Amino acid sequence: MKEIHNEDLKRKLIENSDYTAKFSVEVMAETRLLHIMAGDYIVKEGEQPAYLFYLARGRAKLYATLANGRISLIDFFAAHCFIGELELIDQQHEPRAVQAIEECWCLALPVKPFRKRLLSDAIFLRHICISLTHKNYRNIVSLIRNQSFSLVNRLAAFILLTQNDDVYHEKHTQVAEYMGVSYRHLLYVIAQLTQEGLLTKARSGYIIKNKSALIELAREMEAEGALP
Repeated sequence: MKEIHNEDLKRKLIENSDYTAKFSVEVMAETRLLHIMAGDYIVKEGEQPAYLFYLARGRAKLYATLANGRISLIDFFAAHCFIGELELIDQQHEPRAVQAIEECWCLALPVKPFRKRLLSDAIFLRHICISLTHKNYRNIVSLIRNQSFSLVNRLAAFILLTQNDDVYHEKHTQVAEYMGVSYRHLLYVIAQLTQEGLLTKARSGYIIKNKSALIELAREMEAEGALP
């Protein structure tokens, strides 16, 4: 993660994301612009973040290491959203790892001097409540999909969500757990997509060869009436 001193880019990202409307307190002067490369961490597991992040551009994933050492995928973030808001509100909350899926740009507000002001900011707190509600609803939809749709449809959507530059390289064990299927079943469906020419195996993972076909598979879950 690197701080970038580019006022024009920072101003553009602030304007495009409607960032300042999320606060009633003045935050412009203290907001920093951070650049995170794909694979780097926005928040490290177990370390209280020094900033409240606002993901202005890019995608990231949230995961946790369980007591048995297994790594479990929890959620995915896409611009525009806050990262680290739970740690800001509850200092006892155990931070989970947030890792960039692709190149990310974050607007970052130092937590220490702003915590008290933000916790008294009704506009900010209202926005956080709405944001957490949306995240909860997204998790409910994910659960419904796991129960209602074929793995090939869900995996197509997952590949599109987690790919970077048309390369998919998530760990099979973590994906199988996240989707609630067996490791063997997951490998069978990946092999099916490969045989049908949608994916090609490569050293770095799987190269997407037919994105439009993956999109069509994913869209079958978005049909009218398919989800609440």
